[in-house]
Amino acid sequence: MPLKTHLDEEPSINMTPMVDVVFQLILFFLLGTKFTEMERKIGIEIPRVTETKSLPAAPARHIVSVHRDGSVTLDGAPVTLEELAARLAARRTESSDLGVLVRGAAAGQFQRIAEVLVACKQAGIQELGIAVMPIPPGK
Repeated sequence: MPLKTHLDEEPSINMTPMVDVVFQLILFFLLGTKFTEMERKIGIEIPRVTETKSLPAAPARHIVSVHRDGSVTLDGAPVTLEELAARLAARRTESSDLGVLVRGAAAGQFQRIAEVLVACKQAGIQELGIAVMPIPPGK
């Protein structure tokens, strides 16, 4: 049986790859900031206009809420499905990129939410979203 006559080296962490990565990151950020400085110095003549009105504000999303009892509200005002479709269609004529967010009660009827979605489609709404509440972890 062979006996060990020498002591093994203690394991050590090789720091060379980490130093290389840090050096590469420093170079990347130094060059990145240099390019942004050079971009700011580019002489560009901005076009001039005669009319100085500001752009119209982007339309806000309208919120349609479907409550547990099946009642529907548009931006807090109670409406029927026919009124909902009519009001959204009227607002869509004012702004073609009208957005609607449908919020439904978790314990409510899905059928009523489906009817609201159909009313939005009949009004010609293209940007449509459904709000949900994420479940907290551990529940």
